[in-house]
Amino acid sequence: MAYLWAKMTALLVAVAALAAGGGAAARPLVGAGGAWEDRAPLQTSRPFNIAHRGSNGELPEETAAAYARAIDEGADFIEADVEATKDGHLVCFHDTTLDDTTDVADRPEFAGRRRTLEVQWANVTGYFITDFTLAELKTLRAKQRWDFRDKSHNGFSPIITFEEFINIALSANRVVGIYPEMKNPVFMNKHVRWADGKKYEDKFIATLKKYGYGGRYLSPAWRARPVFVQSFAPTSLVRAAGLTDSPLVFLIDDVAVRTEDTNQSYDDITSGEYLDYMKKYVVGIGPWKDTVVPPTKDNRLATPTDLVAMAHARGLQVHPYTYRNENKFLHFNFRQDPYAEYDYWINGVGVDGLFTDFPASLRRFQEWTTKKKD
Repeated sequence: MAYLWAKMTALLVAVAALAAGGGAAARPLVGAGGAWEDRAPLQTSRPFNIAHRGSNGELPEETAAAYARAIDEGADFIEADVEATKDGHLVCFHDTTLDDTTDVADRPEFAGRRRTLEVQWANVTGYFITDFTLAELKTLRAKQRWDFRDKSHNGFSPIITFEEFINIALSANRVVGIYPEMKNPVFMNKHVRWADGKKYEDKFIATLKKYGYGGRYLSPAWRARPVFVQSFAPTSLVRAAGLTDSPLVFLIDDVAVRTEDTNQSYDDITSGEYLDYMKKYVVGIGPWKDTVVPPTKDNRLATPTDLVAMAHARGLQVHPYTYRNENKFLHFNFRQDPYAEYDYWINGVGVDGLFTDFPASLRRFQEWTTKKKD
C-alpha cells in the first residue's frame, strides 16, 4: 500500500506540472521514458487491451490510481466516462449520481443535495454530479463499486478531471491511448450551461484538441496520441464528427435499452441500413458482449448474432464490453476461467478490442498466446 501511494504522489506531481504548463501539445513531453517521440509505440497488430475505467477490478474506478495501475499492467488504452460539473468542468465519472462510488452520503454538508431527476427515460434518485462544483467534488473520496472487490483502497482517491486523466496517459513511459466516452450527453446539456453557449460535445472535443489529440485512425498524428471517442448517443457522434478527425466508436447497449437521444431500439441501431448510415461517422462499434453472444437462461452461451460479421463487412471495428474475472460474470462455458473467455472472443468471435476491468489478465493471455504461436 505504501508503495502504491508513493507512486501515485509522484504521478500526480507530474500531472500537475504538465497542467501548469498549459496544453501538452504545446511542448514535447519528457519523463521516465524520455521525449514523447522516443517512447515505445502503441501496438496495433492484435486486439486492443482497453482498461475499462482503469484497473477497476483492483482499485476504485475512474481514479488516478486505477489508471496508473492499468498502465503498469500493460493496457493499450485507458478508458474514462466524462461528465460535467455544475460549474462546467469535465470530470471522469460513470454514473450521473455520486452515491455508489463516492463517500457523498457520509458528508453532512451535502445532505440536502439528494433529489430525483429523469435520466434516460427513467426517474433516478441520488446526489447528482451536475449539482456539485468541481471544488466540492474534489472533497469527496472514491470507493469500490462492488461489494465482492477489494475495499482497502476506499477513501483515498479524489475524482479527477478530464484534463488530469489525459495527462496521466501523456506522462506514461510509453505511448498509451485514451478512450474517453461522451457520457450522458442529453442529461449534461440539459443540466449544465457553459458561458460561451457551447454544448457538452463542443467542450469535450475542445479539451482533446488542447492536448493535441486529432488525426484519422492510424495516421502519424493518431499514432503519436492514440484516441477513440465513444458514445451511446448517435447525435453526439455525428456532432463530434464535424469537430474532429479523431476516430469515433458507437456504443450499443442491452437489447432492452433505447438510445438516450433518438429513442431508437436495439433492432433499429443494429440494422444494416443504420450501420451503413453510422459508418460515415464512426470507425467502430462497442456493443455489450451479451448482445453479440446472448446467454441462455442457464448462463451458457447461445448462438452468436451476426453483429460482428455485419460490422466487419462494413469496415467497422468491434470493441465489446465488459470482461470481468469474477465467477458471477463468467458464463459456464468458460469453466470459471477468464482466459478461456478471452480465447473465445479473440480467436473465436474475432473482435478487435476488449474493454476489461482486469487489463493485467488480458495482457498475460496475449503474451502467452503470442509466445505459443511463435
